[in-house]
Amino acid sequence: MLPKKFSSIIQKKAFEIGFDQFGICEAKLPPEKAKLLKEFITLNHHGTMNWLKNRIDQRSSPHILWPEVKTAIILGVNYRSKENPLENLAHPEYGNISIYARNRDYHTIIKGWLKHLAQYILKEAKLFTQNEQVKVFIDTAPIMEKPLAQQAGLGWQGKHTNLVSRQFGSWLFLGEILTTLEIPSFQMGSNHCGSCQKCLTICPTQAFPKPFQLDARRCISYLTIEYHGSIPIEFRKPMQNRIYGCDDCLSVCPWNRFASQTRHVKLQSRPELIAPPLMRFLQFTEDNFRSFFSGSPVKRIGHLRFIRNVLIAAGNSHEITLLPFVKKWINHENAVINETAQWAIDEF
Repeated sequence: MLPKKFSSIIQKKAFEIGFDQFGICEAKLPPEKAKLLKEFITLNHHGTMNWLKNRIDQRSSPHILWPEVKTAIILGVNYRSKENPLENLAHPEYGNISIYARNRDYHTIIKGWLKHLAQYILKEAKLFTQNEQVKVFIDTAPIMEKPLAQQAGLGWQGKHTNLVSRQFGSWLFLGEILTTLEIPSFQMGSNHCGSCQKCLTICPTQAFPKPFQLDARRCISYLTIEYHGSIPIEFRKPMQNRIYGCDDCLSVCPWNRFASQTRHVKLQSRPELIAPPLMRFLQFTEDNFRSFFSGSPVKRIGHLRFIRNVLIAAGNSHEITLLPFVKKWINHENAVINETAQWAIDEF
């Protein structure tokens, strides 16, 4: 076991690199976490996200993913914006994009920071031990990062199943460094949700069957980002003008009042994504889409899935000026786009 001062040394370096939160825990999850994951899959709450189902054993234990691992170092990055993500909902002629996607893709930014810190850890560890290893992850491996973050003391999993921090509220990106080093653990985070139910009651599609449980099939973030097909009719009106993700359950968390705006320029909102006009997006060709969303998380869903979402927002807007632009998508060779455009027209 490395001395406690080693933790302080690498924590200081982590903050210098750009991380806002830092924690350490044993690379091990309690059996109840694996049980909850299996229940999530058994209930089919994962929807079409078969990557959750296919590697469930590895996801249940870091040791199955990497047998030699001993310690998990969990890093958090504050991405809170000065904008209120609920404001756009009152302006149906604009699209509402999740706060995390209004800036540069965080994967690219944070992965570089993780590699930098991992190299530093190995360098400092040579003073105490030899031939150790590290691996870095940022949504790139089957790791239950939120339970590990709670064990490492970054916060707790709220009733909306996302991590909540007393310092940064719900606005945290997470990254992990797994290592064969034995490093003293931090104190585990405790739950401070109390009797609050705001994140559950605000959900426009009632995606939470009960506290601490999410049915992704009803979640607007899942529907607009992960789901490839024709969005079920029952969810289209509740989507309003949300064209990529949804921040409602995060936005209303009372712990957000303690969160400050992100200190990272690259994670601040691009002005053109704060309140983008639906009319502009309805005219996007695939080349327009790829160019406009270059370096953005939005690019990952592709042009046609994005247009599907925009068509639903246009139909919900009832803005008659959008009708000619919606009609241009009728008789599209893609059946989902064709059907969604017809639905939108019928809403005017």
